[in-house]
Amino acid sequence: MSAMRLPFDSYRITAFFDALAARIRPRRLRCYRRCIPLFKGKIGLEIGGPSSVFKLGRLFPVYAVAGRVDNCNLSHRASDPLYRFETAIEEGRTFRYSRLRAPGVQYVMEAADLSRIAPASYDFVLSSHALEHVANPLRALSEWTRVLREGGHIVLVLPHKDGTFDHRRPVTTLAHMVADFERRVSDDDATHMDEILRLHDLARTPEYPGIEDLKQATRENPVRRRLHHHVFDTRLAVETVHHMGLQILSVEVYIPHHILIVARKPGKSEEVRNDPFRGIGAAPVWKSPFPSDR
Repeated sequence: MSAMRLPFDSYRITAFFDALAARIRPRRLRCYRRCIPLFKGKIGLEIGGPSSVFKLGRLFPVYAVAGRVDNCNLSHRASDPLYRFETAIEEGRTFRYSRLRAPGVQYVMEAADLSRIAPASYDFVLSSHALEHVANPLRALSEWTRVLREGGHIVLVLPHKDGTFDHRRPVTTLAHMVADFERRVSDDDATHMDEILRLHDLARTPEYPGIEDLKQATRENPVRRRLHHHVFDTRLAVETVHHMGLQILSVEVYIPHHILIVARKPGKSEEVRNDPFRGIGAAPVWKSPFPSDR
């Protein structure tokens, strides 16, 4: 007799109880309190979103203290692949991210091409679980850094492979991402699709009941961007941010699958010192619950 497939696997159960616990007893990352002055009353741009990570009572509630948050979305329609939920997106003052704040400005454009936004337009940039969906992450980070004022901050949240459907896939190398940047890879790149079909854990994505559903998602990925081009552990996340010449201020790793990095765009004469986070000369200052980080 074949085993019965439950509607929620252990991955979904963990995520459910994590969300429930946050409602009952709000948890914040350790670095949040000292980071409040970096965002309080200031103007930021979020890539994707609105994101639960940044909401009041969640891990890093920037929305509650920011002066305004604008948004960049890929398409005029936002969808949730799990619940088949889709909403229309209209440009203008339509980005509703908090009941405590007036709507921010909504843009519809590629995350790796913010050419409609002038350089140094924002005090901070937010991104939660967006960069892994971009085929050319270093190009995207270059754009996010370009629209950031000198001394401004970026909050980057990435999925750790151990806590996601990517746990069977190898971690992407920084050299691979550098090559993608140099080759000017675009978001219709299919380099990783065969690997996804071989190693993606379908048990952790109930929105794809079988392999044919996943195949369809790979074909639609240039438009819908539901799959992960690149696979991160904490070391790769740190090295990626360091490669962009940003000064890392904090790295925290949180179950079920969050890597959160806060970094600053340095001044022209400022020396970037990221050795403690990279583990140069000693163990890195961050701690991780994920086996592949050890």
